[in-house]
Amino acid sequence: MSKVCEITGKRFQVGNNVSHSKRRTKRRFNPNLFKKKFYLPEEDRWVSLKVSASGLRLINKLGVKAALESARKNGYISKY
Repeated sequence: MSKVCEITGKRFQVGNNVSHSKRRTKRRFNPNLFKKKFYLPEEDRWVSLKVSASGLRLINKLGVKAALESARKNGYISKY
């Protein structure tokens, strides 16, 4: 299961764990993802997406249909 937002395309970022002695080891910062179902009234069906918190805010701002269209245009999802 990939940890990628299907609306914004957010992925993990790489950084360092830093101990008290300032040793650095690699670590991953994962996005804040949720599995959510959204209703499309135009098509009268439900769509389940893996969405980050900022992706949820984008859906609230633009609407489900417009957010899915922009995600498909940017190449984050192939179809919905």
